[in-house]
Amino acid sequence: MFPTPEQIEGYIKQGITCTHIQVEGDGQHFYATIVSPDFEGKRLVQRHQLVYGAMGDRMKAEVHALSIKAFTPQEFAQNPAA
Repeated sequence: MFPTPEQIEGYIKQGITCTHIQVEGDGQHFYATIVSPDFEGKRLVQRHQLVYGAMGDRMKAEVHALSIKAFTPQEFAQNPAA
């Protein structure tokens, strides 16, 4: 059984404080835009590591690919179309 975008969103929200999150996907390939104060002061790779940490073993077992756009609230406010 493949996860839904809503389930992926829930997994991420359990591990990261999100002020905005949007997840789209087809059951195996997902695209997530995540806005979180947890990303403050973190490089892109560190932000992705936080998301992968929130996903846990699901990244190996359930999800084939997760494309991530990770922003701080300030970054997102400056470019909400990103």
